[in-house]
Order: sequence, then structure tokens, then C-alpha cells
Amino acid sequence: MAHLIGIDVGGTSIKAGLFSGDGKLLGVKSVPTGALDNAEEFAKVNAGLHELIESHNVDVADIVGVGLDVPGPVDSLGNVGMLANIKLDATAFSDAIKASFPGARLAFINDANAAALGEAWVGAGRGQTDFVMITLGTGVGGGIISGGRLIAGHVGAGGEIGHITVNPGETEHCGCGRRGCLEQYSSASGIVRLYKQECARLGEEPAELKGPSDSYTVFQRLAAGSAAAEIAINRMCEYLAIAMSQLSAVVDPAIFVIGGGVVGSFDVFKEQLGEKYRATTLLPTRCSMIVPAELGNEAGMYGSAYCAMQLL
Repeated sequence: MAHLIGIDVGGTSIKAGLFSGDGKLLGVKSVPTGALDNAEEFAKVNAGLHELIESHNVDVADIVGVGLDVPGPVDSLGNVGMLANIKLDATAFSDAIKASFPGARLAFINDANAAALGEAWVGAGRGQTDFVMITLGTGVGGGIISGGRLIAGHVGAGGEIGHITVNPGETEHCGCGRRGCLEQYSSASGIVRLYKQECARLGEEPAELKGPSDSYTVFQRLAAGSAAAEIAINRMCEYLAIAMSQLSAVVDPAIFVIGGGVVGSFDVFKEQLGEKYRATTLLPTRCSMIVPAELGNEAGMYGSAYCAMQLL
């Protein structure tokens, strides 16, 4: 029986989903990784993929499609334009996957575009012809569905929402090499950076963080009354609203779907984000709804599997 694998590549792990031929998710496997630029790490990922299919009594020959998403722009030929937040040899990695599943067609896509397609397929964007997906994770990604079609652009950089310039006066560099990108403020790592800056400015003792992307702790500090956390989250929403208003002027989406790891705190900041968006956007586009993703961190897996399905 034909099966599909959807692989979502993150900064510290890959998450893979095994799907039936008709798109039903059968199982998920997460594999911690280092830099995905060497044979040892490729072998670790492939071992995890084989464990996943074997646990569901699926043979390698039954895998007819593999979807692979990466955190960077991907053009129509599968070329990756840049990788701001991960060390990845995309060509060698995809070659290793092909060698491990020789009978499968391989689809290659940007991770946020994959998340948008996943939400369009079976999530919050289901039935919508015009919506924007914004993923707030280690970085900020995006996917734009307009007229029912994904807008990827000439070199695959369509939807690189995290690199919309929202603060031209910024002095620190973004991972892309530029300054003032949305990603520097509204990603999980951006929230942590803003929080630390405000702690230093206000003389507030910072909370113990589990890592550079531990935005969850910052939201906990907000609930506890931290002035630094309040300012950090306010700036996160302010810059995100600016980017959303610019997107509305270009593509006029019916809804914005907010995904990524930060969406776990969506209820905390949704009202503030909505108010700031309505205050900055054009009058006709104030009606755009802002909703959380329904597939959570599995959206990329669904979307990459969907892309693989389209090749069959």
C-alpha cells in the first residue's frame, strides 16, 4: 500500500510524519540533530525514518513520496537561496533521503510554505482562498495563499515575512545579514533578546532561561508582572502588526493564521496584536481575522507530505 513521509526540518531536530496514501497521519517521529551537513547526521535522520515506518509495518518499497521542508527560500528547481538559522547542506541531505527511499518522489519546499499548505489542506485555512500563514518559531516564516494558490515567487522567496524590514534604525544584524527584520523582534529568539535588553535597561533580574529561544519563560514572566517582559511582548506585537498591515496592502488576506512554537501563548497576546493590527492597517482590511494554527507544530509535516502527494 502506498504511503508518504512528510519531514519538517528544524534548528535542533527533524519531525517526520508517516501518512497513508489518502493523507491520514499514522505516526510521528522526532529526531534530534546537529548540523545537517555531514553523513553521520544524515544517517541518524534516515535511521529515525526507518524506525517510524517499521513501527507501522510499512516497507521501504511502500514509500512513494517524501516531502522535505527547510527554513529558507526554495525555488522551483529545489535550490535553496539562504539558510539564516540552521546549518544544512540541502543538496546532500536530499540525496541521502533519496538513497534511503529509492522508489519515492521527493518534494522540496520552504518550511513556512509547507505549514501554509498544511493548514490549507486540513487546518485553519481549510476552505479559504486568501490567507497568510505566519510562523513564530526560532525565526519568523510565512506562507501566502492567494486565489487558492501558494505564492512562492521567482526564486522561492515569496512569503519570507520574517525578513520584512520593520525597524530601519536597528543596529544589530539579523541572521540574514540585514538589520531591522521582523524576525529580530517577533520570533521566539527575538522575544528573548528584547526581554534581556529590557531587563538590562530597567535593572530587572532576568529569569533563568532554558535557551536563546525560550519565549515561554518570557510569557510566564509577563504573567508574573515583569515590566521587561511586558515591554518585550508589546514590541513583538507592534512590529508583527506593522508587517501584517503591509501584507494586507499587498495581498488582502481574509485571515492571518499564526503558527510556530510561540502560538502556544497566542491567547496571551492575541487581543493586543489584533488592536495594533487594526490601528495600523488600511480601513478596508481591518476585517481580516487573526486565528491560531490548528495543526500546531505538525503543519509543516502535513504540508510537505501534501507537496509529495502532488507529484504522484
